[in-house]
Amino acid sequence: MTPYTPPTQDQLLAISVNAGIEELTQSEKFAHAESDLVEAIVEGVGQFAAGEFAPLNRIGDLEGAKLENGVVRLPDGFKEAYDAYVEQGWNAIASPEEFGGQGLPFTLSCNVLENLGAANMAFNLLPMLSVGAIEALEHHGSKDQQTKYLPDLVSGKWSGTMNLTEPAAGSDVGALRSTAVPIEEGEHAGKYKIAGQKIYITWGEHELAENIIHLVLARLPDAPKGSRGISLFLVPKYHVNDDGSLGNRNDLRCVSLEHKLGINASPTCVMSYGDNDECIGELVGQENRGLLAMFTMMNNARINVGNQGAHIAERATQQALYYAMDRVQSARAGAPDKTPVAIIEHPDVRRMILRMKALTEGVRALLYYCAGQVDRGTIGDGDAKNRAEILVPLVKAWGTDTGVEVTGIGIQIHGGMGFVEETGAAQHWRDSRIAPIYEGTNGIQAADLVTRKLGIEGGEAMIALFDEIARDAAEQPTLLALAKDCAHIVRWMRDEASLDDRLAGSVPFCTMAAVAVAGWQLLKQDKAVSAGAAPALAESKPVSVRFFLDHIVPEAHGLKASAIAGADLLYTLPSDKLVAG
Repeated sequence: MTPYTPPTQDQLLAISVNAGIEELTQSEKFAHAESDLVEAIVEGVGQFAAGEFAPLNRIGDLEGAKLENGVVRLPDGFKEAYDAYVEQGWNAIASPEEFGGQGLPFTLSCNVLENLGAANMAFNLLPMLSVGAIEALEHHGSKDQQTKYLPDLVSGKWSGTMNLTEPAAGSDVGALRSTAVPIEEGEHAGKYKIAGQKIYITWGEHELAENIIHLVLARLPDAPKGSRGISLFLVPKYHVNDDGSLGNRNDLRCVSLEHKLGINASPTCVMSYGDNDECIGELVGQENRGLLAMFTMMNNARINVGNQGAHIAERATQQALYYAMDRVQSARAGAPDKTPVAIIEHPDVRRMILRMKALTEGVRALLYYCAGQVDRGTIGDGDAKNRAEILVPLVKAWGTDTGVEVTGIGIQIHGGMGFVEETGAAQHWRDSRIAPIYEGTNGIQAADLVTRKLGIEGGEAMIALFDEIARDAAEQPTLLALAKDCAHIVRWMRDEASLDDRLAGSVPFCTMAAVAVAGWQLLKQDKAVSAGAAPALAESKPVSVRFFLDHIVPEAHGLKASAIAGADLLYTLPSDKLVAG
């Protein structure tokens, strides 16, 4: 497996042009995010990721996490790398200053996670989940909870998880059965006894952090059925004393670890709460309003999962490029000299490399545009907040689909060696494949886009996005046509289509919308580079943008027929007739 080289210049370009970091510094909240600090963070975390996280990527895949006598063990080096991560303050980038954070834009937190994830996707899931837990407590925790738990979560001394899924309730969170019973008297009066089992809990048990703060969805007695009767509880691995020191272990345990296709160094746990009827938790927010609090964490997590698409694509692209430049095979077609050349000289391999590069840069541009809108929403820009809401499913769905595509192309470039584990190319694909599934499958993201998000301002917020793209793409016929068709589809879905019709076309429309926004943001990058920004990218950026506009955008445009085909054909055959006979 080749080493990780941080794409610092392209990241800085995206942070500047797509997130608009310079504009954010005009606000009081982010005034200290000046250019020299931004460059220091991006360069520093890139070097840290390459030096500390990347060398553990392959060994983490080969050895994985192991459960031994109730304790999750990681390969040698993980503890030291995590301690260095905490010591250098990377966990605290965007967290509130009052709890020890640096109070910097979410955009820079995205960059930290992009670099760490490209270096080691499985390991990066540990800080990624902690960031979401911090945000949930920041918005919904009581003052006492924030004071007690946030400083050590912000530093990374403690880690956080989210516990939604149960064996009998997958994406249907409203069907969960975990319970929370109020404690009326004794030392835990005012708290709750938690009981139940949760599955697919990422980094639910480990020894790298001193404590683990689990955010657990459960039902109170006599709570309403379905999602309206779910509350959120804070359940620590170790009880926390009033002075902040750790007490006895709580009544929770990791029952088993899932044996997965990829991300083997990330312990995916089956967690059991209250086996001895002594698991104690605290209510976060209001009773029966747990999903509201959890979705604060979920939106953050969905953007960061989309980020995984960017960073695994970057890692796969680098590996494929190094291999294609090193692997010599056959003469160039039509060349008078029959001397074998590096395979990157062959047209189809060059096409695949450019496709990987253009798609990776497109996802990165979309990611940082979304992050910048989140930051603007944080400082009170309502229009930006609405736009971020629309962009989240695009980032998560198209970003992770693209991660799978790019890592798959990477295997293809390696040829037979890509199918052999020793090269490491297959690991990137195996690791990437989970991202379209967790934090809400990509089908759920697309459904969210054509229901809740389409309903923002009666559809006008989404139409305004595509109208803005069309104005900026007036001289780019492929992108202009795509933006206009996206606006047309929004109106059709809003005014004419049934709910089934919208859902039937949701995935192709989500792809169209994401490619339109990514192409638009790449166009902005190209113009900035032409005006003198990022001189190191002066040769490469125009080519990757041109490839995206000439190849990726027309493909997305071709999805229009599928997006408006409606649902009738899907239900022409009864379910039992779909089986081949």
